[in-house]
Amino acid sequence: MDVTPIYLDHNASTPIAPEVAAVMRKAMEGAFGNPSSPHWAGVPARQMVEKARGQVADLLDCAPQEVVFTSGGSEANNFALKGAFFASNRTHRHIITTRVEHPAIVAPCRFLERLGAEITWLPVDGTGRIDPDDLRRAITGDTIVISVMHANNEIGTIQPIEDCAAIAREHGIPFHTDAAQSVGKIATRVDELGIDLLTVAGHKLYAPKGVGALYLRDGIDLEPLIHGAGHEGGRRAGTESALLAAALGEACRLAADLADMERVKILRDRFWRALQERFGNGVTLNGHAEHRLPNTLNVSFIGRIGADILAGLDHVAASTGSACHSGRIELSPVLAAMGVAPGSGMGALRFSLGRATTPEEIDEVVRRLVATVPRP
Repeated sequence: MDVTPIYLDHNASTPIAPEVAAVMRKAMEGAFGNPSSPHWAGVPARQMVEKARGQVADLLDCAPQEVVFTSGGSEANNFALKGAFFASNRTHRHIITTRVEHPAIVAPCRFLERLGAEITWLPVDGTGRIDPDDLRRAITGDTIVISVMHANNEIGTIQPIEDCAAIAREHGIPFHTDAAQSVGKIATRVDELGIDLLTVAGHKLYAPKGVGALYLRDGIDLEPLIHGAGHEGGRRAGTESALLAAALGEACRLAADLADMERVKILRDRFWRALQERFGNGVTLNGHAEHRLPNTLNVSFIGRIGADILAGLDHVAASTGSACHSGRIELSPVLAAMGVAPGSGMGALRFSLGRATTPEEIDEVVRRLVATVPRP
């Protein structure tokens, strides 16, 4: 009997929305010129890019000229951190971030450490949230940029960004947030958050892979990662892709309506209640119960191995909270930073719902889990 595939891994990547695909098809049929060319072939491409820039700006509630298109979230994060480092003329350069950041923040910080940067890694509590007072105490006269993710990709925990950004502003330090997971799920208006730099990743937002953006507040100075002919206002060289920009713009237009996320949150909570009813003390929640993305449910099956459970779930796409390296199972760095015990964390699974997720799919995944995981 055929098994219906169920996709609950939207934090890893989303399908391209039909409306986005339609815009891409239209872009492929025309607007082939270089957006920098002033002739009849280039002007439509430039118009498409600038329309998309305006759509991203509308979602973030910023000025269009503050949006820089990138190849994705990783480039935007690298641009924010490395750009601040290389633009600073200080002898000692200090960066503050957290212990639960995405590798696209962790790896650039490690790279900059090799170039002489000092990195402070803020701890988190058992729900994955930092204490803004820890941030205040970590700031020094050499701090050049602070980066705190808006919402965690594994557990969905939302950080107290407004409080952290206010502290940064008091000290005149640029504040960056990796919003790859939060854009389109919760409000990300930059002035309400109080931030100076914000990362957008297209493929987390029902746009294709290979496109993203960095919000860069007017007046913030970053050294470009890519040097060349001065595209994107001199901030990112390379001929813009009208196709990918248009796709991200349309995805941002759709993301402005958060009504779908209310329905998704109801499904997520229904999912969690069903797991509690069937597994009792054998399942625990990872992350904050309230300050959490509406689509994300990270749970641990006590005494189990997440990868083994996932392997037994026929055609269910989800993620584990542990990784296998050379035959060894290692606890997720995020769960480790939260102080989650290995006996619990090794059994972690992340289910991330999407706009098209149905109640029937949730009920079916619960049924497959009950058939796969022995009850305590």
